[in-house]
Amino acid sequence: MKHLIRWGLVMGIFLSSCNLPEESSNDAISTSAALTVEAALNTTPLASATLQIEVTASPTFVEPMISVGDVTNCRTGPGTNYERITQLLPNEQVKVIGVHEGYWIVSSSVGICWVSQEFATPIGSVSVVPTVTAPATPTGNAPEGVSLQKWDIFCNYATNQADVTIRWSDENNETGYRVIRNGTDAIELPQNSTQFSETINLLSGQSVGYVVESFNGVGSTKSKTIELFC
Repeated sequence: MKHLIRWGLVMGIFLSSCNLPEESSNDAISTSAALTVEAALNTTPLASATLQIEVTASPTFVEPMISVGDVTNCRTGPGTNYERITQLLPNEQVKVIGVHEGYWIVSSSVGICWVSQEFATPIGSVSVVPTVTAPATPTGNAPEGVSLQKWDIFCNYATNQADVTIRWSDENNETGYRVIRNGTDAIELPQNSTQFSETINLLSGQSVGYVVESFNGVGSTKSKTIELFC
């Protein structure tokens, strides 16, 4: 009997000793979990990334224009073989509607015409204007030389003015005539014109020179120079 009691005590102590490590392990796991949760709660959150969007402003459109520094011919096409429509005046601005290999196509007061880029200063958004195809080159012959018939000058010394009259014979294939005074166009006259008159300021001892030019779509010819004196 004593032997059995002793054996039971030994078994009880053995079983008790087996349970002790399991409790210790469970306590360690619980403690580790608690520390992990606490660390997570106390961790400062990372700052969220700021999204930066760069906005590029669209360029402002400015109506394309040109101006010229001197009196400049504006023609029906790119080159002197095309008829001159008008002349642009210094500092006059005209709208650009097209471009073609060294020429601006503009909308002038008398219609659309072509002006050399060599003599023009662009203004505004000329980079957006379309490229234009050149019209066909005019064919045929330029007018023959102008035949002057008569020229007169009457000098009024009291007013320092002079009355000038020039006459010539009509050509057969001209589009019009230009009268050029001292190297500058004085007037452009229509087809079949044969006379020009004007009154100018001219002092005693001064002179003035005139040339009459006939033209068409192919070219032009000029008369000899008339030199008139007061």
